[in-house]
Amino acid sequence: MLTTTPITSDLVRGALELEPTEHGLRPHRFPAWARAQGDGQLAMAEAQPSGVRLVFRTRATVIELDTIRTTVTYVGLPGRPDGIYDLVVDGRLVQQATGAGGHVLEIDMATGDSDYRLGSVGTVRFEGLPEATKDVEIWLPWSEATELVELRADAPAEPLPDNGRRVWLHHGSSISHGSNASSPTAIWPVVAAVGGGVKLVNLGVGGSALVDPFAARVIRDTPADLISVKLGINVVNHDAMRLRVFGPAVHGFLDTIREGHPETPLLVVSPICCPIHEDAPGPSVPSFDENGIRFAAGGDPAEVRAGKLSLSVIRAELARIIETRAKDDPNLYYLDGLELYGPDDYAETPLPDELHPGPETQRLIGRRFAARAFGAAGPFSIYSP
Repeated sequence: MLTTTPITSDLVRGALELEPTEHGLRPHRFPAWARAQGDGQLAMAEAQPSGVRLVFRTRATVIELDTIRTTVTYVGLPGRPDGIYDLVVDGRLVQQATGAGGHVLEIDMATGDSDYRLGSVGTVRFEGLPEATKDVEIWLPWSEATELVELRADAPAEPLPDNGRRVWLHHGSSISHGSNASSPTAIWPVVAAVGGGVKLVNLGVGGSALVDPFAARVIRDTPADLISVKLGINVVNHDAMRLRVFGPAVHGFLDTIREGHPETPLLVVSPICCPIHEDAPGPSVPSFDENGIRFAAGGDPAEVRAGKLSLSVIRAELARIIETRAKDDPNLYYLDGLELYGPDDYAETPLPDELHPGPETQRLIGRRFAARAFGAAGPFSIYSP
């Protein structure tokens, strides 16, 4: 017989807010005040619980989780794969499952119109688990908004005590959000967090890493032992800034973070290789065919002279800013995104849509970030001064 365990904040990791709903709780990765200052893209992205997981200790052999998911589809394009729930037991991935039912948000990218269709509660079931005390994590899909409705098991589920691991907060674009990853534990920040032995708070939000002041204030106000911000690609995607504005915006972003974390190790990461925008500014222009979506650069490289931003310009500007600031801020560091995925990697494993990494590249970036950030000589190493 299965009994219900109330889903409370002490069972949920990686969310900054749990919103009560008619059916249960909706995890948010940005608090309500910050969501109110963003747009619809941010609202959709932050409600997809990338890096969010239920964590508890139990002897259960059967675990069920009721959820209401919201899937996103696009007019004229094949449906995205169902989001996957990863069950991790004592640090090891042992089972995977997909949800059912739920709401559907259909978006017409050509017109900007959308259609929202209501659905039903679905159940994710894991069974055949060993009858022994174990630490369980259920990682929620990175690609579907999820309402947590009910947790059931055939043995009590108890909150885990704090294991003393450091908290790493990361902010970035859809690449950090999880784009094209095969499952929630295969997105690069989770791969890196496991490699670094830290607890992750993932503020990677697709299309929304735009050096926004409210995002800096969220980071400022969130407890963390380590912080990284991966900036640049979304600024180009949206053709959102010119060089004159980008530099001061980054300074302001870092100033705000430092108000709440004056000495916390802070790593600024520039964009990975993306050939369409290495020398050509944005915006990123989508095109559609039977194979899906692909992107091209909408800007002309000649426009860089007038202050428009390409990725090569952004990398140079971020490196300059961090070099200047680090003279007075010894805990501020820079990582060139080309060290995570560079031109040689693109030649071997291209970006499937010319903008977002595929599943293997997600893992590759995670492993390389772990080595460079958490390794013995890295800024997040336990051996760092």
